[in-house]
Amino acid sequence: MDVGFIGLGSQGGPMAGRIIEAGFPTTLWARRLASLDPFAGTAATVAGSPAQLAAASDLVCLCVVGDTDVEEVVTGEHGILAGLKPGGVIAIHSTVHPKTCHRVAEKAARQGVSVIDAPVSGGAPAVAEGRLLVMVGGDDDDVERCRPVFASYADPIVHLGALGSGQTTKLLNNLLFTANLGTAATTLALGEALGVLPDRLTEVISRGSGNSFALNVLGGDTGGLARLAEMAGTLLQKDVRLVADVAESATVTGVAVLDAADATLSLMEHPR
Repeated sequence: MDVGFIGLGSQGGPMAGRIIEAGFPTTLWARRLASLDPFAGTAATVAGSPAQLAAASDLVCLCVVGDTDVEEVVTGEHGILAGLKPGGVIAIHSTVHPKTCHRVAEKAARQGVSVIDAPVSGGAPAVAEGRLLVMVGGDDDDVERCRPVFASYADPIVHLGALGSGQTTKLLNNLLFTANLGTAATTLALGEALGVLPDRLTEVISRGSGNSFALNVLGGDTGGLARLAEMAGTLLQKDVRLVADVAESATVTGVAVLDAADATLSLMEHPR
């Protein structure tokens, strides 16, 4: 399978590198030429536009930032659909609204092109170890065609159902993580106020029933939310807004996790 990859940032760059190392013929495109520097001397080919990249590809992987970026790169004048042949597949690794995937898929279907959503979790370290988590939504046959490429950097690869189910799952994961961050931070602050050192409290809880990934991210730092706000606050805000919009179509009422996530975002903006 010939692979095209767009979105060579801190997440996508290592993913593209693993695809190249696995021996798949790979074409790259980037808005910023500097993003291509790490691939100098590799077997990858550089395209002059998304359309040119798509013309050389059976599968195009997208790891751009948001919904607008996905739609622009796919449907723009010189976008992927201007070059991808019928039978091609677009894999959206970006975390976006499920509706975005459906809009793109509707346009792609007119040209005989398939779309799957495949958001990821784990970051560059997980990519390097080949254990990135990929959450996939889409047609069974399309997913299986792409699985060997995803396996170059991912384990597990979980097929969740129809198009959009991967995005929904990723948003729910990020929602719970955001809520847990606030719970962990306020627990550490309460412990400190009661005379328990935050790092010692973290050591105990991390080995007990109250452990969570969020607690370990904070690592006993009661000011950790402010640090995370600088690193990932914008992305967490985006994802919570998206999942809140998705949740409006659900029949579940009184979803406390949404309130908890909003409280965490408020703490990030106005740390105590």
